[in-house]
Amino acid sequence: MAWRTGNPYDRGQVPTLSPMNDFWPSAGWPLLQTDQQDWLLPTKGWLRRFLDWPELALVPGSCAAERRLHHALLEDPGLAVAEPRLLTLADADTADNYRAFIAFRDALQAAGTLQACYLQQVRSPRVSLAPVFMQAMTQAIVRHLLRHSDDALQARAAELLFRSQRVTVLDGVPLAGDAQTLDLLNETGGFGELGRLLSQAQAPIRAADMKVLTAEMAAGYWRAASSSREHEFLLDLRHELQQDLGHGLQFTLARAQSGLTALSRVLQAWVDHLLGLQVQITPLSRIDDEHWRWHVGLDADASALLNDLYEGREVHPDRHAQLISLFSLRFLQPDQALPEMAGRPVYLGLCRTADGQIRLKPQNLLVNLPVAA
Repeated sequence: MAWRTGNPYDRGQVPTLSPMNDFWPSAGWPLLQTDQQDWLLPTKGWLRRFLDWPELALVPGSCAAERRLHHALLEDPGLAVAEPRLLTLADADTADNYRAFIAFRDALQAAGTLQACYLQQVRSPRVSLAPVFMQAMTQAIVRHLLRHSDDALQARAAELLFRSQRVTVLDGVPLAGDAQTLDLLNETGGFGELGRLLSQAQAPIRAADMKVLTAEMAAGYWRAASSSREHEFLLDLRHELQQDLGHGLQFTLARAQSGLTALSRVLQAWVDHLLGLQVQITPLSRIDDEHWRWHVGLDADASALLNDLYEGREVHPDRHAQLISLFSLRFLQPDQALPEMAGRPVYLGLCRTADGQIRLKPQNLLVNLPVAA
């Protein structure tokens, strides 16, 4: 089964929101409800959106059985669908897509909330839901966390939790752009199907203009994020500036527009919301700690790199170059950490892959922290 990420169409009436609060329409957040814990309750309207995704949407070649099933689920997304009915579909891939959707829907209904379902999945020995549904839950949860925020940098940084990024170093500055958006723009030059045809014909087309997000461009981000252009801004991932004053003194100049600082704030809120842990996360350029006790990689490459550094194994310079940033995580309530970690930092790492992508796994922070029982 090959699910593509798209912008599902929301059916029904959706509350009118201001541009700042109507961002990421693909999350379908206005269609969700909350419980007393402020966790998200799936609704029929929110589930119905997935039936408009390309993997489940009807096409001219859809068989009669598929059309009947699709219309029945549009009428009632919670409808019980037995395996024999799926076997009547003419296309085996389409039947598999329905199985994946039904498994997701059933897991949500059994868990009760998106947060509970997500935690059950990441805490299990094996995630049973298709990645696209895990990403959909992540996006909706993060969208909920940011519902009162007016910080465009935090919203853009939060996209790293559910969208793969591609890193480009321009004049020494690492810039993260949405991987799918960049791939599409590279293919079409920003001109859609016409651009794709021109590209295939090797005709010259205008280079895509993706802007680096700054505080001055916040309004532009909110406008884009409230439309089909919701992932078009680049994020600056530079570290703070440090100036050596001599005599062992250093002066740190914080970057007000640091994407790493914004990401730290989002990860703090993520841990607080899902685990009830109050933590402070700070970007680091290096680890100088003889008593290094615990670390968590925010992606597969970072996990492997931190393990090797912790064990004192030699690391090739090419792997060092993949490191985007280190972070220090501290428990603000020491009794929430394991006794041996009280007052001590947990080090985090974020890397790009060998081909320049960031695939952040926010679930790592939920299952790998040294949390007291």
